[in-house]
Amino acid sequence: MKKLLVILILCSTFSLYGQKFKGLALTPPMGWNSWNNFACNVNENLIRETADAMVSSGMKDAGYIYINIDDCWHGERDSLGFIQADPQRFPSGMKALADYIHSLGLKFGLYSDAGWKTCGGRNGSRGYEYQDALQYAKWGVDYLKYDWCNTEGLKAHGAYLTIRDALYKAGRPIVLSICEWGNDKPWEWAKDIGHLWRTTGDIINCFDCVHDHGTWKSWGVMQILDKQDGLRQFAGPDHWNDPDMMEVGNGMTAGEDRAHFSMWCMLAAPLIAGNDIRNMTQETRDILTNKEAISINQDSLGIQGFKFLKYGDDIEIWLKPMSNDGWAMCFLNRGLNERKISYNFKDHIFQDAGRYIDFNNHKFTVYDVWAKKESGTTEKNYIFQIPSHDVVLLKLTLNKSR
Repeated sequence: MKKLLVILILCSTFSLYGQKFKGLALTPPMGWNSWNNFACNVNENLIRETADAMVSSGMKDAGYIYINIDDCWHGERDSLGFIQADPQRFPSGMKALADYIHSLGLKFGLYSDAGWKTCGGRNGSRGYEYQDALQYAKWGVDYLKYDWCNTEGLKAHGAYLTIRDALYKAGRPIVLSICEWGNDKPWEWAKDIGHLWRTTGDIINCFDCVHDHGTWKSWGVMQILDKQDGLRQFAGPDHWNDPDMMEVGNGMTAGEDRAHFSMWCMLAAPLIAGNDIRNMTQETRDILTNKEAISINQDSLGIQGFKFLKYGDDIEIWLKPMSNDGWAMCFLNRGLNERKISYNFKDHIFQDAGRYIDFNNHKFTVYDVWAKKESGTTEKNYIFQIPSHDVVLLKLTLNKSR
């Protein structure tokens, strides 16, 4: 009887650990992160102004809710080991900043690292995981991006288990973003640990290039896209593949931004903006807040899109199953020349996730997401021009009266 009691107590104790907060990311998280545009140049005024802009720009109404401070917010640890904010950059402290962001109906995110130091050389969480989790809970943090610099001697799976359990023990529901860069294939083990996990190294504001830093590389949008091949089976509600934060509004052409955003929507990727939303152009705002594109990303089925076929040398056709028997369809022009396409739906059968659609037997209404208009039905060829480094993004809605 005593042995049984001990077992029950142990099981009860372990049940306090070994799980993540569930239901926090049933659709891909949407928000903003400071790194892509500001790197280490973060401070309290920037974050307050960005939160204000999130509301005034219409991004909050479009679904963006997280204001996430990336690296370099950290100060020193106090005498008990609790992390503090940099007093020069954040003189009011993180609790006051979180309260302000919450007052706007937004959520507050922070960054840390599994190693001794962050990528920017600030205090990491190694050895302080439970204290940091308690501090984040006290401050009102809603989202934690957890990086992988300076982690010599650690195993990723175990390190992320530790921070997951620390967050759970602290008691405040916090989205855990695993930023391990895909080195140890987190898609194979992270479903019950985090709510999203990076699948690659860092993105750069380039449509099709690689930037070699010597010991590491950053990747253009197309290179990141190619690295998603074979990963879609691991993603779904509350556990997403993360191809990194977006570079929309950070220097690419409008067409490239449109293609970038469209493909992240097709991938059911987290939509974390990385531009200066305080000063973005109307064109950038229109891309980031396109209601129909976002609806593809946020579809309740949570199925990641896939490359269906190639059309000539440069055109890729991507599909994404959606709720209510719908589909999203994206024509991506990776080439340097404009192309004219005449696509016959009846020549192709859509089959995925248990769905089988023969367009000879089913009729769909075609909606052009970026032109913002209906464009006929699947009974006729779809004829259009697609510029270089751009997309045509469609939503197909089943006509159930047929």
